[in-house]
Amino acid sequence: MYRALTLWLLDRGADIADPEVVARLAAEPVIEVGTDPAAPWTRVDGTDVSEAIRTREVTGAVSAVAAVPQVRARLIAMQREIIASAGGIVAEGRDIGTVVAPDAQVKVFLTADGAARAGRRAAEASWSTQAEVDRRDRMDAAQSGKAGDAVEVDSTELDLDGVVGVIVGLVPKPLQKSR
Repeated sequence: MYRALTLWLLDRGADIADPEVVARLAAEPVIEVGTDPAAPWTRVDGTDVSEAIRTREVTGAVSAVAAVPQVRARLIAMQREIIASAGGIVAEGRDIGTVVAPDAQVKVFLTADGAARAGRRAAEASWSTQAEVDRRDRMDAAQSGKAGDAVEVDSTELDLDGVVGVIVGLVPKPLQKSR
């Protein structure tokens, strides 16, 4: 959602370094996200931007947009609505367990060393480097943090199925649904 808003702002030539400009424009676009893990999507004003939000330009600008309080207020409210209406959902993000859904029944703080994370990002986008991943982590530090009741899972040596297996193992049986 933060990436979608950032793309929308960049496409309009907005100065994302100016928090007042970002705050003023943040309420304008209609941002929608699909919650089906088998077919996720993100739309802005009806246009699918699922791929466009993964560009280097968006990645480099999203932290500045996410730091604007009005942006955070709008998108956190939207995320809470999605979670409430889903009746059971897996949500990921830097502040899901601490800010968006602090009462979630299961919280995981997923970590990996910088080299592993940079390698994964590079597999998604050939332009990503460890320095860029580290820079974004530093910029986003104010919005992230481990909830006191979260279980920390180090995914450095795990593949996707391994991570999913560990997390599913943390979910109480009555809450589990087939994946």
